[in-house]
This record gives sequence, C-alpha cells and structure tokens, in this order.
Amino acid sequence: MPVRSAYLDYQAGTPVLPEVFEAMRPFFMADFGNPSSLHQRGLTAREALAQARQQVATAIHAEMPDDIIFTSCGTESANLAIKGVAHANQRRGNHIVVTQIEHPSVLNSVEFLEKQGFTCTRVPVDSQGFVDPEAVRAVLTDKTILICVHHANHDIGTVEPIAEIGRIAAEKGIPLFVDAVASGGWLPIDVQAMGANLLSLSPHRFYGPKGVGILYRSRRARLLGIQHGGVQENGRRAGTENVPAIVGAGLACEIAARELPMRAAHVARLQKKLWDGLRQNVPYLCLSGPDPGPGRLPTNLNISTEFIEGEGQLLRCDFNGISVASGSSCVSKSLKISHVLAAIGLDHALAQGNLILSLGKDNTDEEIDYMIETFPKIVSVLREMSPMWDAFQKGVIQSVLAPRPTPA
Repeated sequence: MPVRSAYLDYQAGTPVLPEVFEAMRPFFMADFGNPSSLHQRGLTAREALAQARQQVATAIHAEMPDDIIFTSCGTESANLAIKGVAHANQRRGNHIVVTQIEHPSVLNSVEFLEKQGFTCTRVPVDSQGFVDPEAVRAVLTDKTILICVHHANHDIGTVEPIAEIGRIAAEKGIPLFVDAVASGGWLPIDVQAMGANLLSLSPHRFYGPKGVGILYRSRRARLLGIQHGGVQENGRRAGTENVPAIVGAGLACEIAARELPMRAAHVARLQKKLWDGLRQNVPYLCLSGPDPGPGRLPTNLNISTEFIEGEGQLLRCDFNGISVASGSSCVSKSLKISHVLAAIGLDHALAQGNLILSLGKDNTDEEIDYMIETFPKIVSVLREMSPMWDAFQKGVIQSVLAPRPTPA
C-alpha cells in the first residue's frame, strides 16, 4: 500500500526511543526518591543522575561529569549561560557579542540584559547565514565578557565556523557560548576542539524526552545561578531534579553519539533527494542557507515558494498527511518574517512563502517520494487562488527569483 503521509517536522521534536523510555520508567514509580534525600531511595536517584552526567560528558568530550548542568530545556540552558556569565563578570565588563541570527532564547536574553545596562554587538552574516570569524574579532573590546554563536542555525541549517571563533575567544580570554540545540545528535560535538566554554543541548531533538535541557559549563567560565533555592546542580540551578527525564537525556546522548554517523548519513541522503526532487518539480522555489553538504545541518531544508504564503502551504500539507513547519507567523493581521531570513537578506515576498522541512532517522524513501509527488500539486492549487500569481501571469509583477528581461 503506498505511503500517504510524511512527517517532516523532526526539528520540533522526536519520539522517545523505546530503550530510553524503558530506562526512565523505574524513576516514575519504584525508584521515585529525591536525589537530595539521604536514604537509600535518594541514593539510587543520585546515582542515576551521576550516570547521566557521565553519559553526557562522554558524548560531548567534556573534561569531567561535573561540567554538566541539567535544566528544564534548551531555552533555560541559554538563559542560564548568558545571564549567568553576564552577572558573574559584570565587574570586568558589560559587552556581549552575538550573531544576528541566534535563537530567540539567546537574543531575548541579551535584550533583557541590555535593559539592565549591558551592551551588545550583533554581528551580521552573509546571504547563506555564515558569520565571518574575523568580523567577530573586529567587534571585541576590553569590556567584552561573552561571545554567543550557535553551532548550526535553527531556521536555515547553516553550520558556523565554531572552532575558528573558539580560537579567537581563547586568545582574548573571553568565554564562548555555543547553542548546539539544533545540531546536537546530528553533528559531532567536541567542546574542547570547539573551544566552547558553555554549550547547550536539548535531548528532545535527538530521541530523548522533553522537559530536560543540558548546559555544559567549563570550570574556566564563571557562572552565577539565576534560579534561587536549594543547592542542586552544584548550586548552579536550584530545584528538585527531573530524574526520569535526566536519565532519559543521558541515555539519549550516549546512543546519539554512538549512532551519529549512521543517522547523519541517512538523513543527508534523504535531504539531497528531497531538495533535488522539489526544485525539479516546483518552479519559482528557492533554498535558504547553504546547499546540502558539509556547510548545512543534514536534517534541515528551508524553502520558499514564490507567490504563495507559508501558512497556506502548511495547512494544505497537513490536509495531505504531511507535517512541516512554517517559517512565518501571522501577527496583527500582517505576516512577520523570521529574523533569520531578514538577516540573510531574503526578499520579503519569498520569506512569506517559507517552510521548514526537517528530517529524522525514521524517515523513509517512500515518505520523501510522497512529498515530492504531493507538494507540486499543493503549490499549483494555491497559486491558482493567489492574486500575486495571477498578476505575475498577466505580466503586472515580476518574479523575484527569475525576473523577466525588461524590453529595450
């Protein structure tokens, strides 16, 4: 029977692996003790946390398990890294450097700090989303206390030159925070080779549970806790630990590191097949970010279809059993485009027709074939209803992607 569905939104979340779920199960019931308790059940939970910390540290080549801090999600990890380092180092300086296309958890944390008297330089990127390491170097001052650059972009999949930026940060003695939420489980991560002093991960992106995040913090990076209460996580993050989720996170990290070459090769092959099929069958379609290959996250395709809006494409895809994400959102009756697409200079008309297709290890060739077969039909139907397409057909407006020559 032919496939009539395709799940292409793994960037939003992945299913928990059966073995991860089974590892978590005892800590909901039999082994329910609080890790801070001094009795045997508390010790069992505490030992489980220690094992998870070791699993994560090994997976990312951290120097020691105590470098790992468990939080509630990738967003909290980013908040802790940025605000924690800023407040710990404010006597030394108040300047932070980020790229223009960081995740909102990073940019909004910095905006919060700016209201408290910190300053920030937002380094531009090129048309594919790459940041120039020398552009980062050029904006550093004697007041710079933190550099924030993601490993791979959450919207357009661009893989940044982290190791080069890490060397610059080390030369200047400035901590480097790397948001690896998008890349974790799909690209090799070695915090020491990267020169990362802080790095965030989100296990639900690589077949672990939701409700848990990871922050690696080198002992060389000064960090103040921003959540106050008990002394959990070595005083860096107060609050009773989510033991089942942390156990799942540790095992998901271990499995992801072991299976990464196979997983990455599988999704990279399907990514190329999907992009080749779509661009051959859908006219006036463009890809944001680098072409499939080493410069792009193997799970991500960010496409823009001219003359129609992303929301309509998403809804039609869903009606046909295809799960995708729209890169634009409707705010106050007007389409607000992604800050990432704006930063790379994508035309507003194209940014409004944006979709993010993200792959996982469970995707099949049959699902990709179904998407390649179905999406051109969806585009055709939506264009027939589009006033912009009608105006283009009548020669009233031009295509951004393939403008017609102007008569002499």
